[in-house]
Amino acid sequence: MTSPLTASAAPSSAVRWTPRLWGTLLVLCAAMFLDALDVSMVGVALPSIGSDLHLSTSTLQWIVSGYILGYGGLLLLGGRTADLLGRRQVFLVALGVFALASLLGGLVDSGPLLIASRFVKGLSAAFTAPAGLSIITTTFPEGPLRNRALSIYTTCAATGFSMGLVLSGLLTEVSWRFTMLLPAPIALVALAAGLRLLPRSAREENHDGYDVPGAVLGTLSMLLLVFTVVQAPGAGWASPRTLLSFLAVVVMLTAFVLVERRSPSPLIRLGVLRSGSQVRAQFGAVAFFGSYVGFQFLTTLYMQSLLGWSALHTALAFLPAGALVAVSSTKVGAIVDRFGTPRLIATGFALMVLGYALFLRVDLNPVYAAVVLPSMLLIGAACALVFPSLNIQATSGVDDHEQGMVSGLLNTSVQVGGAIFLAVVTAVVTANAPAHPAPQAVLDSYRPGFLVVTGVALAGLLITVTGLRGRRTRQSLVVAGSAATEASAERVAVRD
Repeated sequence: MTSPLTASAAPSSAVRWTPRLWGTLLVLCAAMFLDALDVSMVGVALPSIGSDLHLSTSTLQWIVSGYILGYGGLLLLGGRTADLLGRRQVFLVALGVFALASLLGGLVDSGPLLIASRFVKGLSAAFTAPAGLSIITTTFPEGPLRNRALSIYTTCAATGFSMGLVLSGLLTEVSWRFTMLLPAPIALVALAAGLRLLPRSAREENHDGYDVPGAVLGTLSMLLLVFTVVQAPGAGWASPRTLLSFLAVVVMLTAFVLVERRSPSPLIRLGVLRSGSQVRAQFGAVAFFGSYVGFQFLTTLYMQSLLGWSALHTALAFLPAGALVAVSSTKVGAIVDRFGTPRLIATGFALMVLGYALFLRVDLNPVYAAVVLPSMLLIGAACALVFPSLNIQATSGVDDHEQGMVSGLLNTSVQVGGAIFLAVVTAVVTANAPAHPAPQAVLDSYRPGFLVVTGVALAGLLITVTGLRGRRTRQSLVVAGSAATEASAERVAVRD
């Protein structure tokens, strides 16, 4: 791989960030920004899309779910593909597909075509996300330099999500099509820059062939899991259809594990999951994104349906959280260097639990500055600490040739967590829906959902605090590495 670093032999803290290095990071940040932007923009535009294309509520759901299905279902395959075929190549091809799908989504005049374009966008994001993260972790040496890069990279996701809410409110006033078209020119500019700036990486030499059975089983099991979770609230969690789907997921995942244990070139090397810090990062990602997606869903319903706020007003209510993340982007890396990821993740989850708990005070006439704003600031601070730290912890101590695999696994945890707990929150609210939808009764039906959100964040905190046990050997952190790395790790003590 050709690195844009100026002094590779120097300590990572002393390496200068050249213009080319900044350019590389900005290209990767642009892709992450677009992923988050696209997710948040479509939600506000759904009513206009339904009215213009004459779509039912159940069909509209698939405009969101189609993206999640493609993204969450193919992330494992996307991460391993980046390792095997070259990160730069996979990233650029997928980014080009993302741009074309965005253009298609803004021009179609039927619901099925729009859903298909959303699925293709999710599919392309399933390749750009792990490829982009693995380019960072193989370009920036582990330590302060990588921590700083990852803090900026993950901050772009939060910034894109927040800006998407605001932009969607503005663009939808003109036409919902602009919300679909906006990512296309940005993706094309990033693609052109990436062709010049992204470092080339050699394909992994794989003399044992490719894990085709593992790829098929892993992809199908993730697709079916996401599909089942998305459909469960409508079909019924205890319906034969849902139960049989979950049973099929268990069977396929069991077969996937058996295949991976025997494969000479597995899609996921199961030794990764012997690391306590890796497992905590994966479960932390599930709890972090699952709780936040559920919170945003309920809060948006509360503000627009009950309080009568406009889409733009609602977006601005969320803005302080995103702004706080953006402002803190350059600081998180240094904080990680000083305190380590377990402490930051635990602190972030504690702030998140407090923010969700405070939001339970809302009523039909809230004072924004006294009731809503404190929760938004606490949640923003939590996102600034947790998301970069999870990425750093998941990719630390992993060999370069497996960075795509681990990145895909982490992103899968994020997406599956979001899909599962959004469906759970939706089911809880639906089960408590009042027969006569008076405003206070509707608000009371939301509260169990907010309690679920708070409980999920609390579970994330409890999982995280198990890693706060002082210093350990490097073996617990880098068990995902090669045999040579694991052997040398036994002689080095570092912070878990």
